Amino acid sequence: MRNSADASAKSAACNETAELSTHEKALKINLDPMRYGTFAEIGAGQEVARWFFRVGAAAGSISKSISAYDMAVSDAIYGRCKRYVSRERLQSMLDLEHKLNLERLRPMRGDTTAFFVFADTVSARNFHGTNECHGWMGVKYQAHPRDEDSQILIHVRMLDHENSLQQEALGIVGVNLLYAACFLHHKPEQMLESLLDNLSTDRIEIDMVEFSGIEFRHVDNRVMSLRLVQLGLSSAAMFGPCGEVLQPSEILRKRPVLVERGSFRPVTRVNIDMLESAHARFAAELTQERPPEPGAPPVQIVDLMEITMRNLLVTGKIDLKDFLARVDMLAAAGKTVLISDYFEYYRLAAWLTRYTTEPIALTMGLSSLQDLFKEEFYNELEGGILEAFGKLFTRDLRIYVYPLKDPATGALTKVENVEMPENVRALYRHIVHGGSIRQLENFNESVLHIFSRDILKRIKDGDPSWDQMVPSEIADVIRKRQLFGCHEAQELVL
Repeated sequence: MRNSADASAKSAACNETAELSTHEKALKINLDPMRYGTFAEIGAGQEVARWFFRVGAAAGSISKSISAYDMAVSDAIYGRCKRYVSRERLQSMLDLEHKLNLERLRPMRGDTTAFFVFADTVSARNFHGTNECHGWMGVKYQAHPRDEDSQILIHVRMLDHENSLQQEALGIVGVNLLYAACFLHHKPEQMLESLLDNLSTDRIEIDMVEFSGIEFRHVDNRVMSLRLVQLGLSSAAMFGPCGEVLQPSEILRKRPVLVERGSFRPVTRVNIDMLESAHARFAAELTQERPPEPGAPPVQIVDLMEITMRNLLVTGKIDLKDFLARVDMLAAAGKTVLISDYFEYYRLAAWLTRYTTEPIALTMGLSSLQDLFKEEFYNELEGGILEAFGKLFTRDLRIYVYPLKDPATGALTKVENVEMPENVRALYRHIVHGGSIRQLENFNESVLHIFSRDILKRIKDGDPSWDQMVPSEIADVIRKRQLFGCHEAQELVL
């Protein structure tokens, strides 16, 4: 009897996790007597709603299907907005259609029906193939009748080269999203994995996801952003200092970008000084290169603190507690965080140029600069380091280098006197002479003795001098959360 029960449980578990076809998912929603709602789609046709009409029994799930293509019509229904393929437009669609469903249908069937709205606003490939192919999708819904609202938003990039294939992919990911909301809402990570069922990352990339509402009150969207990258659904994810999930194109569009890569374990005064020094130099150069019009605002540079997946996986697996500790410290410093799967800088640069045509800058220390010129990192490229650097420096990209201080002699190693292997020395001099690698001079020499490994040792040893090596707000976070083995009481902070 026990073996039979175990087998039944195992079978049920397999059925729950088995990948259903898009047809099966749409039909299951249609046949669920509790699910009823609206499909509102702008751009690329009504590709998601079409699935539910195609599989049959659509009357059981669809209260309305609408597609407001004309801008004037869209504005009349949902209000005016600056961009039509945007989070703002998606949210207005979800809010209005859900409100209408509740007003019109809840009095009659609210006790037995969990209402939903699926909405998307997308820009599929145009006739000339000149536009950015991307879209916003979302579900606002009740998990149970009379329940408070929950919501899932995603941003997708369509990678197929034909409009018809992009429409097909949009329809599939839309069905996956609604199915996940209806049947997997208690398993957020499984929801993420299911979004590309019956698809591949060659066709769709999901670079932002945000969970909110009653069903997801315990979900940390920063962890979900990390999972996007970890699962390969996206190569990078961003979130702001308040933990809010950010969509890259909305943050980076038409703005210069400055990136500092690091482990930030912990965030040190050197990390902050490096970014501030590079930002000041970058802003000054941009102002000089492109003098602003009288009365124009100063250059708006986006500063990103980047942590790579390779860094997070250094122990073999991701430690979520450690990840959130680093993120909380960066948040305390008011920084925007980028999680990326781009170990090679030329791949990071290619990703950034996808979103902005403005200049890009990287800032790094001398040891990172030396690593940049190690040929073994480029063995997978047919052209080796020359191909990598050709890709890295093809656009207006510059590298600002932070000096290294010898603790014994006090001597500074800079761009002009750093030792490079003989086989790359000529290449290094060529790039420096061309102006793509630039030495920072506006640094704070009093912090050059600080190294994160030394801070960690002092914390572990109970040496209180560590708190002079990190910004005060970072020290507060370390004490409050007792990170890295710190056991000092928060109330001791003056």
